[in-house]
Amino acid sequence: MFTIYKLCNSNFHFYPTHTSVYLPPHTPHPIYMNKITITGDLGSGKSVVSKLLCAATGFAYVSTGQIQRQLAHEMGLDTLEMNRRADTDPSIDERIDGIFVDLGHDPNGYVVDSRLAWFFLPMSVKIYLQTDPAESARRILHDPTRKSETYETAEEALAKLQARKQSENERFWIKYGADCTNLQLFDLVVDTTHRTPGQVAALILHAKRIKETGGWFGRYW
Repeated sequence: MFTIYKLCNSNFHFYPTHTSVYLPPHTPHPIYMNKITITGDLGSGKSVVSKLLCAATGFAYVSTGQIQRQLAHEMGLDTLEMNRRADTDPSIDERIDGIFVDLGHDPNGYVVDSRLAWFFLPMSVKIYLQTDPAESARRILHDPTRKSETYETAEEALAKLQARKQSENERFWIKYGADCTNLQLFDLVVDTTHRTPGQVAALILHAKRIKETGGWFGRYW
């Protein structure tokens, strides 16, 4: 069984004044409102924002890396070896995908930080975080926690990040028919270039509260 942990509660307050494209009001579904899926550009702050949302809502945090580590442990492998096996053993990806699908039937609350969680949990509040490519490269270049990603210059980081994003988008389209480039598929698209993670999390929570009451809220921020 996959184990996840809840973070403590805290409060955020944010009152936006700008809206653009409006979504029609709807009757909120209880499962919909306690699942938040986050994807977006590399270096956009997905993991930090996800954990802030967990702290504010009491929802459990789930990530692709978390699931991969748990599965590798169950298989008696490290994650690198498991990922190598996944290249020739499709059952590994199927097990990982199945965990995301099962979360959609779980009544508990989750914030899911994963490139394709929005696709596997269509009834979630789907968030896409955008960032200017140069800012993404700067953040990643100066992030000491990214031990597996090393670059000599911002230009090298930018080129490799853009190539990785294109490669992932093509792979997801071919394998799943999931179009990660179509931002109309998301409930909220937030530019994090000039926003702190706390501001981004507060904006998401504000949007969620409005949608819970059937209100209108802009898609692009």
